[in-house]
Amino acid sequence: MDTPLSTIAVVGLGTMGTGIADVLARAGREVIGIDISENAAAQAVAALEASTARAVDRGRITEEERQDVLARFRTFSDLQAAADADLVIEVVPESYETKQEVFRALDGIVRPDAILATGTNALSVTRLAADSAHPERVLGLHFFTPVQAMKLVEVVSSVLTAPQAVDAVTVLAQELGKEPVAVGDRPGFVADGLLFGYLNQAAAMYEAKYASREDIDAAMRLGCGLPMGPLALLDLIGVDTARTVLEAMYSSSQDRLHAPAPILKQLSEAGLTGRKSGRGFYTYEAPGSAEVVRDALTPADAAAAGESREVRSVGVAGSGTMASGIAEVFAKAGYDVVLAARSQEKANTAKARIAKSLARSVDKGRMTGEARDETLARIVAAGSLDAFAEVDLAVEAVAENLEIKQELFARLDKICKPGAVLATTTSSLPVVACARATSRPQDVIGMHFFNPAPAMKLVEIVRTVLTADDVHATVREVTAKIRKHPVDCGDRAGFIVNALLFPYLNNAIKMVQEHYATLDDIDAAMKLGGGYPMGPFELLDVVGLDVSLAIEQVLHREFRDPGLAPAPLLEHLVAAGCLGRKTGRGFREYARR
Repeated sequence: MDTPLSTIAVVGLGTMGTGIADVLARAGREVIGIDISENAAAQAVAALEASTARAVDRGRITEEERQDVLARFRTFSDLQAAADADLVIEVVPESYETKQEVFRALDGIVRPDAILATGTNALSVTRLAADSAHPERVLGLHFFTPVQAMKLVEVVSSVLTAPQAVDAVTVLAQELGKEPVAVGDRPGFVADGLLFGYLNQAAAMYEAKYASREDIDAAMRLGCGLPMGPLALLDLIGVDTARTVLEAMYSSSQDRLHAPAPILKQLSEAGLTGRKSGRGFYTYEAPGSAEVVRDALTPADAAAAGESREVRSVGVAGSGTMASGIAEVFAKAGYDVVLAARSQEKANTAKARIAKSLARSVDKGRMTGEARDETLARIVAAGSLDAFAEVDLAVEAVAENLEIKQELFARLDKICKPGAVLATTTSSLPVVACARATSRPQDVIGMHFFNPAPAMKLVEIVRTVLTADDVHATVREVTAKIRKHPVDCGDRAGFIVNALLFPYLNNAIKMVQEHYATLDDIDAAMKLGGGYPMGPFELLDVVGLDVSLAIEQVLHREFRDPGLAPAPLLEHLVAAGCLGRKTGRGFREYARR
């Protein structure tokens, strides 16, 4: 195990195995590709030929270097070809029986000092190691697809794994240009352990007909900056594969959040496994294609239903960052805006904040000085809600406190003209409770903007059981006019984004609390393995731990699921006043400004 890993066998030449072989061959390793299917082996060779040809075309390697890479990759149909390998990486289907059969056969073929690695992302490495004649040389080496692009490699140790084996594959991963993260043996490890719970909840949300597949995916892309929505990602991973991973996770955790949503079983057993079959949550142009085509579930182009009300002027209640941002968005779109706060001084301060934001846009060349002046002229700062008497749409952006919001809606009910639409920007409170504070609940709707409002494209439109059709149509139409993307959802805690985001964040905290992985490794795993713009602990400290705890508590009260109970570590940090960046300390410490 002290010798360099120069000859490496890859058993299983599917998408993952082919990608691993590609990366290894380009890094100067002798690669032995093994697959019982001659067709799979031929496709792997063709894939390497194509990828290296593209690299030549782009000037990344020379033709001579390409030929060297191709010469280092040989394919075989028999495991005996692995006899001289320093390391064997198996990436055969996710089945204990299949993998154990491979490991038992390798025990009688490879050298005593060879390392055996499983590419599983769901099964127990310890169980596979225990069935081997030399469990100390067995570990997990979990790459992410596409292997060539994804930087993360999870190095998984069992209690039986020799440290020398871990050290050797960690060095290899670094030499491949990857970022290795050391983790213990539990289903899903770090990245998939967090990712698949989130994907499962998204599938359950869709199955419950809470929101359309398109709106769920758009909400997570636009609201969280994710590269793909969860249902599209399930189709890419394979619905059947996701179900297998979740079954393994649930078997270990007994957490209901990991119990596979029934729709995953239904789609799997119907053969609708995602892109590879041509149909999963979406329908694709052909099996293996990434091109989504219209089907019976595709929403009509004109999403708004029914007649809408005319909106020329908008009132925004509040003086904080969110209120200022929303007022700026409406003014930029040409609406006359009344920005009302509890005093004229607070309203003027909020308008001054907008002026600074617009000035930055001018400095960056995003708008002209003339457009800035016209936008600012559309905004009237007022020290009282009485200025809302003639607005067509009133949007509240005050503190996230139900009593405060209900009191404000009761006042809007008396001040605003008949037919005015009344909207709340709440991210977690029941919209219907705001509506019931008025004599016209049919005119009340949720309009959940994301911070910073001028930059974030998403608006969750929250319709209660009392909201009128034309109010819903009006808000969708207005949202499009202010160049935001509307998604429809019902009036329940968390709506789409927070209902999927915060359980994921809570589970990350539990991983640290249980000493399974470090903050840095978890953040790195989700950025490098999941394509997240921020790791969960970076995000928690930005959002604020007190805000995060409040949302977790609302979700737990609403759904009564034990798995949604806030992690004690989060509660302890909040009790200690460690609220994130705003206090200089949360999960990490920050320099005081």
